This record gives sequence, C-alpha cells and structure tokens, in this order.
Amino acid sequence: MTTEQNSGSPKGEPIYLAIGFLRRPHGVQGEVIMDLHTDFPDRITPGRNVYVGEKHESFTIGAVRTHGNGLLVKIRGFETPEQVGRFRNQWMYVKSTEVPALPEGKFYKHELIGLTVMLDDGNKLGILNEVLETGANDVYVVRKEDDKEVLLPAIPDVVLEVNMDERIMKVHLLDGLL
Repeated sequence: MTTEQNSGSPKGEPIYLAIGFLRRPHGVQGEVIMDLHTDFPDRITPGRNVYVGEKHESFTIGAVRTHGNGLLVKIRGFETPEQVGRFRNQWMYVKSTEVPALPEGKFYKHELIGLTVMLDDGNKLGILNEVLETGANDVYVVRKEDDKEVLLPAIPDVVLEVNMDERIMKVHLLDGLL
C-alpha cells in the first residue's frame, strides 16, 4: 500500500514514497504517533533514513514500537514532546531507490505509473496515470488520448500481463468498464 508523493520525475529528481503520517507527540520521551501507509511496516526500523514533510528533510529513526494500528516513532536528535511537535501532521517518506526489490511479478505502485495500457485485441487504451487505493482492490486510472479517463479494477480478470521491460500493461475490458 505504499503510496507515492509524485509519479515519476522527468528531471531525474527522486521519487518519495509515503510510508506514514505523523500525527502528534506522545508521552514525554519525544515519540510521535504515526499512522501507517505502507504494506511493509517491518521495514520501519531504528537506523532507517527517512524524509519528512513537503521539503523532504532527512532524518534517522531512533526507535519504533507498535501503538494501536500504527507506530510510535522516535527520531534521532529529538528528545522531548516540544521538539517532535514540529513533525505534527506531516508525511514521512522513503526514497524509491532505497526500497528493496519485490518478488518476480510484483511491482510498487509508483513503478506502474506511465505504463502504456494495451487492450487484449492489440489496440492502445491509454497511459496508466494514477493508482487509487480502495477497500477491495486497487483501481488503475488510465488516461486515453482524448483526455478521458477509464477506471480499471486491478484484478486478474482485467490485468492480464505487465511487461516492465517494454513498459506495457495488457488488459481485458469487462462489460461495463467503458
């Protein structure tokens, strides 16, 4: 469920992936409550380099522990609730270049942005522009050449093949999708 800050960088700028939302200080030890926005919370560990806020300021995680459905995070160099208060209501990110590779056939959502979406009859549908997270399954937003959007459920009956080498996704349109 890792989400992205921006979808690709034509200027070679890094892509930042949101891993959590920092809510407010907790307790007196300089911890901050973080809502998780990643499928890999076990990778949020002490010593991990992270980036916070719109300016993507670099910090290092000092300690992590579970708290309800999220985490309590301590950032190195910030020891009091007053000091960590500066992180209130900000996103925490990692760079896309700093995440481990996924198993064969699995992709991070940011990697799918920009794929050419082809129909199973060989015709071009459009370009995958966005990935929406819904309760049941993700939804791919495909922008057609006429600037109209098509919403495709990310399910095996629709998404037939993803070829990252050629940057092509092959899909089958179920009745009612157009």
